[in-house]
Amino acid sequence: MSDPSQAAEGTWRPTAAVSALQRRAAMLNAAREFFAERGVMEVETPILSAAAVSDPQIESLVTQIAGMAAPFYMCTSPEYAMKRLLAAGSGDIYQICKVFRDGERGRWHNPEFTLLEWYRLGFDDTALMSEVETLVGRLLQPDRRLEPAERLSYAAAIERHAGVDIDAAGDRDLMEAASRHGVDCRADLDRDAKLDLLMGLIVGPRLGRERPCFICDYPASQAALARLKPGLPPVAARFEFYLDGIELANGFHELVNGAEQRTRFGQDLKLRRTRGQVTPPLDENLLAALSAGVPDCSGVALGFDRLAAIALGAPRLADAMAFTIDNA
Repeated sequence: MSDPSQAAEGTWRPTAAVSALQRRAAMLNAAREFFAERGVMEVETPILSAAAVSDPQIESLVTQIAGMAAPFYMCTSPEYAMKRLLAAGSGDIYQICKVFRDGERGRWHNPEFTLLEWYRLGFDDTALMSEVETLVGRLLQPDRRLEPAERLSYAAAIERHAGVDIDAAGDRDLMEAASRHGVDCRADLDRDAKLDLLMGLIVGPRLGRERPCFICDYPASQAALARLKPGLPPVAARFEFYLDGIELANGFHELVNGAEQRTRFGQDLKLRRTRGQVTPPLDENLLAALSAGVPDCSGVALGFDRLAAIALGAPRLADAMAFTIDNA
């Protein structure tokens, strides 16, 4: 039998250097100073919840608590609880917290990671993009000075980098576009899954290389928590922020209509069933808060570990984290 003490000898040390952890700590302090200057209140919300996200692209980790019949879900984002605070009159708020997602492990993924999430009353997605850009520029100083960010629609980004017009393309066109770039795209994937494949494997890694890039105006089917913009084809007030080919943030001009949100959640669950995924219980507390009245606002979640890695010039997430799942 192997000696456990010998196995631990190679794994007890942090994956990040102490100097990297010091830089990370300085960035956390700078983030708090940034929001304090703007009168945005720091909050804390539970990691465990009786409900889970319906988003088909995200899988929750589940735990069981002794003496309680129903399982609890480890939060993938503090969004739902923060919106309940907004409905209660909190005003502008932010949070720096640990979140958890199943099936995410690799060079730029860890099942447990740090999220910086904030909500601004009276902001639309355009205004929040400007604040994201300002914050990221602040946190990367003094190591790096950013050029002004590019703003590119989802459709324009896929046409530029994958060579396909998604407004005119059928499923076969999407599959052929993937194939031209050496990516296998199965015919049995639904349309949104095919688009996710193009964005994730072909488009995303090419974004933000010369200067930061916001991808905005996502397809309506890919933004269950964002309000829709007027016009055709319908697009959502959602954006993502990319730097050095890495997705750093995902934001919305928030949908605050409780009835519409319930319908969107139902559509998510239908898609999850079609894909053979688990269908978790809906967050009735969130839906009640939306019905009570969440003020007009925009919110964004930023992957703090990824930003710290970029600040360090690190080639992987582990170099910006004290410990990863592999030596937790």
